[in-house]
Amino acid sequence: MVMTYRGDDGGRRMPPPRPPAGRSRDHQRAQMMPLPGRGRSPYDERTRPMGTREPEYAPPPPPRQDPPRRPVDDYPPSRPPRRRRWSIGKVLGALVLVFVVFLAGIWVYLEFSIKRVDALADYSGRPVAASGTNWLIVGSDSREGLTEADEERLATGDVAAAGGGQRTDTIMVAHLPDNSTKPTLLSLPRDSQVSIPGHGKNKINAAFSLGGPKLLAQTVEGATGLHIDHYAEIGFGGFAKIVDAIGGVDMCIDKDMDDTMTGISIKAGCQSLDGRSALGFVRMRHSSATPRSDLDRVANQRKFIGALVSQIASPGTLLNPFDFFPLLSSAPDALTMDSGDHVHNLAGLAIAMRGISSGGVVTTTVPVTSGSAENWDKAKSKQLFDALKTDAEVPDSVIVN
Repeated sequence: MVMTYRGDDGGRRMPPPRPPAGRSRDHQRAQMMPLPGRGRSPYDERTRPMGTREPEYAPPPPPRQDPPRRPVDDYPPSRPPRRRRWSIGKVLGALVLVFVVFLAGIWVYLEFSIKRVDALADYSGRPVAASGTNWLIVGSDSREGLTEADEERLATGDVAAAGGGQRTDTIMVAHLPDNSTKPTLLSLPRDSQVSIPGHGKNKINAAFSLGGPKLLAQTVEGATGLHIDHYAEIGFGGFAKIVDAIGGVDMCIDKDMDDTMTGISIKAGCQSLDGRSALGFVRMRHSSATPRSDLDRVANQRKFIGALVSQIASPGTLLNPFDFFPLLSSAPDALTMDSGDHVHNLAGLAIAMRGISSGGVVTTTVPVTSGSAENWDKAKSKQLFDALKTDAEVPDSVIVN
């Protein structure tokens, strides 16, 4: 009996053929399935849902090709590199920067090159700090660094004949006020009789020989009642080197000066004093031009300091490399400051003392009772020191020139 299969359309379908003899049904099914990538799509009638169409497969996109390169000759010529133009502002800015770096280098060089000494120290009974700032300025007869030829050229004299040790030919107090009153440069005659701590009464310049800068500062504070804030010292050799470094100092001498002790002669008239003549000028007291001896000498010292500071600070010195660099190299060996002082303190002193020549600084000597300048006038001295303590104007009645 033959069985038939009726499909949905009513037709007849033959039953599936039997596999040939010797072959299994699974082997036959494997032969009917297409290989991957070949033959019919897996979405055939047997697996595709009814009512759907076989999906259409788009061919893979062609490989991407880069556009053809243009020949090198077809490219436009490259522009030459643009040069940087320096405007006036940039040039000025660069110059200012170089100048600032230059000043900073000088500042650092001086800060670490100038010699230091412990001159100022606290002690029982020390005067308290008052108004303004006080500098103790010392010109010593130190011959340190001088050869025998230098000593002979500068006419420094014999150390043994001077009593040995180190003494001070110049002792000054520079007062810089905190208000609008004029600064004051005060000379203390070196033969002034004062009390030296631990050594009784003696000439004030002996304090330097007995105990150095520290004892001298303490002696000055005790004698004046002024608190000393800063200390500066210069010796014979350093003084002469600074003067020679700037090509001499212009001075107008009123009378011929012939020192019978040192043999130095300076003619009257306006001239430039070299290191030797300048040193003789500030030390001279045995001359017909200095009848008041030490009082005339300290007056000449203040006059010379004013001319020296003005010339150092002038554009003719600062902008002239033949003067400026020798000055810069000689200053560290010439100057000695207190260990607590700095270059900006010294610059402030120099700026204040520039007014000596123009009358912007009060210059005076401690009032004394006689031409020997050994004893101070107590009443007038007190008025002078009280004015400095309070930054008041120094009365004309106590000014001694």
